[in-house]
This record gives sequence, C-alpha cells and structure tokens, in this order.
Amino acid sequence: MRNIVLIGFMGTGKTTIATKLAVMLGFRYISTDDLIEKREKRTINEIFTRDGEERFREIESEIIRGLSGMEGVVVDAGGGAVLREENMFNLQHLGAVIALTADEVTVFQRIKKYKHRPLLNVREPKMKIRELMAKRAGLYARADHTIDTAKLTVRQVVGEIIRIVNGDSKKVAT
Repeated sequence: MRNIVLIGFMGTGKTTIATKLAVMLGFRYISTDDLIEKREKRTINEIFTRDGEERFREIESEIIRGLSGMEGVVVDAGGGAVLREENMFNLQHLGAVIALTADEVTVFQRIKKYKHRPLLNVREPKMKIRELMAKRAGLYARADHTIDTAKLTVRQVVGEIIRIVNGDSKKVAT
C-alpha cells in the first residue's frame, strides 16, 4: 500500500484521522507541523510571530521535501501546505493525497477553543475561516480524493480512506 497524505483546512480532522489510520495500518504517523516545531525548537505560533508566515512556509517546504523516499507513512500535512505548488508536487509523489473537508461552521466549532492557530488569532475568526477556506478550496480540490468529515465519525472516515487506498469500489456507509 502506498503512503497516505492528508491535506485540508484546520479543524477537518487531519491529526485525529491520521493518527488512527497509522495505528490501524501499522504505518508511521508524521505531522509536518510537529517536524517543523522539532527542527526549529519553537512553536509554529512563535515562528509566525517572530519570522512571519513566509518564513514558516519556507521551512514547511523544506520539511515536505525531506519526506521524499519514505515508505509506510501517514502524513498529516499542515493546512496551508497546499499554498506552494512544490509542496503539492512533493506530496503527490509521496503517496495518495486525500483532502479532508468540512463546512466553516463545523470547522469553527472544532477549533474555537484552541489558541495555537496563528492565522485565527484575529478579531473575527469566523470571517477569517471563510476567507481562508475560499482561498484554498481549489488547492485542496487537486487531491486524489476528497472526504467531507463534517457528518462522519472518525471510524467512518478511516474506513473510507482504507477503502480508497485499497481500490475497493464499495462505498462505506455514512
């Protein structure tokens, strides 16, 4: 089975799904955000605050390039990784790219309690979510497959991903 790469907006369930999927498949879980924080020895929030988003995106691209050649991994790519063409190219060569989606209300409900989201530390987070989702929708649509997680359980999403990567034509009940 190929590697699996999950992309999508924050709050769509990438981390939860990726960790569960990795355990079920016996794959290694990799978070690009975790790798960035480990390499830089500071949080993503600190990188954004001190160096800005552009520098963060450069580091993110370096990390994604470094994943090349890995096998048996489930990659949880940061929500904005799709903003750079080279990242999508590298992720698509790494494995099956699956975009997780959810509507803006669901996303807001899932992430409103977290303060570590630098792009949402603004006066009107709902408006920012709407703006960012609209900007990125076409980029997420370039994935090999898309799953709307808004009304599915973790188990259902994991089952659907396994079905997709195994080439099973039967749809998982939702």
